[in-house]
Amino acid sequence: MNKENLDSTAGAEVYSEKTLRIYDLLVLRFSNTFLWRCSAAKALSFFNRNVSGNHLDVGVGSGYFLEHGRFPQDTRLVLMDLNPQCLDYAKARAVVANVSTAQADVLEPIEWSEDKFDSINLGYLLHCLPGSMKQKYMVFENLKPLMNEGGVLFGSTILGEGQKPNWAARKLMAFYNSKGIFSNQQDNLEDLRANLEKYFKDVTIEVIGEVALFKGRV
Repeated sequence: MNKENLDSTAGAEVYSEKTLRIYDLLVLRFSNTFLWRCSAAKALSFFNRNVSGNHLDVGVGSGYFLEHGRFPQDTRLVLMDLNPQCLDYAKARAVVANVSTAQADVLEPIEWSEDKFDSINLGYLLHCLPGSMKQKYMVFENLKPLMNEGGVLFGSTILGEGQKPNWAARKLMAFYNSKGIFSNQQDNLEDLRANLEKYFKDVTIEVIGEVALFKGRV
C-alpha cells in the first residue's frame, strides 16, 4: 500500500467538540437506525458480547459504547485515536475507572511497550479510513502485535459496495465520500473477510443493513 497517498486526517478531523456533542443523536440514533439500518442497540449488544476486562478501543468516536457498555469489574481500558479531542471526550464518558489514552494512526506501525490486550474494538472505524478495503489490511497488521494469544479483535464498519442502501443512505454516503469523511465506496464483504482471515482465525461476519459486524481471534 502506498501510504503517501492515504491521509487519515480527513476522517478524524470531522470530530470536533461541536460534532461530538450531536454525534449520538445524529449518527447513532438517526443514521444508524434509518440509513445504515443497524441500530445502536444492536451494535452495543455486539460490543457487550465481545469486550473483555483487558480492552483496547480504537477509533473511539463520541465514547457512546464506553459509557453504555457492560465491562467486567476492574477492567483495564485503553483508548486509541488519531484525534485528541475524541480521546478526551470519550475518556470523560467512560464508566471504567482504569482508563488511559494513546494517540496513534492505525495505518502506521504502532510502538507499544505496555501490556497487550485480550480484546480490541474497531467501532465504525474502517469506513472512515482512506483507501479501499483491500488496502486497509494494514489496520489488522498493525494491531495484531498488541494482542494476547487467544484475544479477540472485533468491530463494525459501513460497507459501500455490494449492498442495497436506500436512497437517503446512498446520497449521504456519496456526500461523506466526497468530503473524505468516509472512504468506503470500494469496501465490500469479500475483501473484509479476506483481510480478517489473513491475520485471524475463527472469523465471523454478520451483515445487518449496510453494516458488517466482524470478529476474529488470534
